[in-house]
Amino acid sequence: MLVLSRKRGESILINKDIEIFISSVEGESVKIGIRAPAHIEILRKELVEEVEASNLEAISTLQDPSVLKKIKK
Repeated sequence: MLVLSRKRGESILINKDIEIFISSVEGESVKIGIRAPAHIEILRKELVEEVEASNLEAISTLQDPSVLKKIKK
């Protein structure tokens, strides 16, 4: 893992086509901006984890365990 220090207005580049820039810093909150090609999917990690947990919960409430085998394949 690479850990960098950045100030407001500074940015980093990934593969020359993804830019992550620091928009503002207010207390412990940092606003970042991301410029990337349209085909790059950008998601907030906590939302992805929430959806995954919700999906696992929904699967665990199924009455027929054979459905799980079909989903995992």
